[in-house]
Amino acid sequence: MSEINTNKSFITEQSQQNKNYLLPLTAMTTLFFLWGFITVLNDVLIPRLKGVFDLSYTEAMLVQFCFFGAYFIVSLPAGILVNKFGYKNGVLTGLIVASIGCLLFYPAVVVHEYWLFLTALFVLAGGITVLQVSANPYVAALGPEKTASSRLNLAQALNSLGTTIGPYVGGILFFGAAGSLTATAGTADSVKIPYLVLAAALLTIAVVFAFLKLPEIKSHKEELDCKAKGHSLTQAPHLVMGVVGIFCYVGGEVAIGSFLVNFFGEAQIAGLEEHAAAALIAYYWGGAMVGRFIGSALLQKIAPSKAIAFNAFAVIVLLLVTIFTQGNIALYAVLSIGLFNSILFPTIFSVAIQGLGSLTSKGSGWLCLAIVGGALIPLIQGVVADVVNIQISFIIPALCYVFIAWYGLNVVKLTNKWQQTVN
Repeated sequence: MSEINTNKSFITEQSQQNKNYLLPLTAMTTLFFLWGFITVLNDVLIPRLKGVFDLSYTEAMLVQFCFFGAYFIVSLPAGILVNKFGYKNGVLTGLIVASIGCLLFYPAVVVHEYWLFLTALFVLAGGITVLQVSANPYVAALGPEKTASSRLNLAQALNSLGTTIGPYVGGILFFGAAGSLTATAGTADSVKIPYLVLAAALLTIAVVFAFLKLPEIKSHKEELDCKAKGHSLTQAPHLVMGVVGIFCYVGGEVAIGSFLVNFFGEAQIAGLEEHAAAALIAYYWGGAMVGRFIGSALLQKIAPSKAIAFNAFAVIVLLLVTIFTQGNIALYAVLSIGLFNSILFPTIFSVAIQGLGSLTSKGSGWLCLAIVGGALIPLIQGVVADVVNIQISFIIPALCYVFIAWYGLNVVKLTNKWQQTVN
């Protein structure tokens, strides 16, 4: 009889816990949407600034270099901040810093200097880095560890909703309704208002979060686990290789998205003008959104490692089709990559921090540090595009996905090594 009562008590406690998690999960998904929207605006901002400042592909990719370079510089301090002051204060800090970055676009437009745009992007990305370090492990922890990948994929699906809407909205705002670079030709005035609106949105959300009561994740603060036993993150091979995996994934994903507008403008592909090409990017990110909703359901039944390997191999095949074909076949192949990209970031992230205990926030900082791949890989692809051509340059992200496929095939073995170390 006492056993039945205990089970009832446990079920009631679990139901109450899940209910308590609903509000913080809902609040966090708004952040995922917003930073997805902001990040993907770079894909439309690049051709805008490339035309205004008459930049080469390599120079234009400095947009992504400065934006994602912030992750390399800010991630570890952000991990320390979150570990010391908690996830909520991390979110508030990220929102405020990101809003300052958006406000800096105004003087950048007025002064009309490319380096000022890059500075604004760096500050904006610094704020988003703190948000990433705070929100990803927090969402993963709001429920059973077994379904962390599924939960994080659901949150990232909202991120993809932002990345789907972003290119379409950005195309209209940056290039005008007519969609031509002749709108505000020679200036970047069209960039000013959108980023001021984003600054206001970020500050408003910061005020809302200041009054929210978010549950504390005790398991990430306990000292009775691996940290107390003297273990370090360098002994966690699933995390170390996961860092490389995130580097390759973000680098590959951002590189592909950054070149789509110019790629679709190539005569042998589609010969599209900037506004029409920018609208098509929505299908690339829309595929990622659909894939994450599907992945959120499937990952409750399919092993995350198998999902990572399968999707990475699918992207490699599609990139090879993109490189070696022309016209609609190449166009649809590269757009389809978004569907298979979908589950990779959140799934790699969740398996990489599995079993880290009180080292989770620091591990999250390491993983967000690896987002610097979004700064370096597009720059390398830009060099290849300048030296050879834009179509052949897609071989660079293809190489990134080769490592991701390897990680998917080996992550279970790597995780078991860590479990043996701490036990």
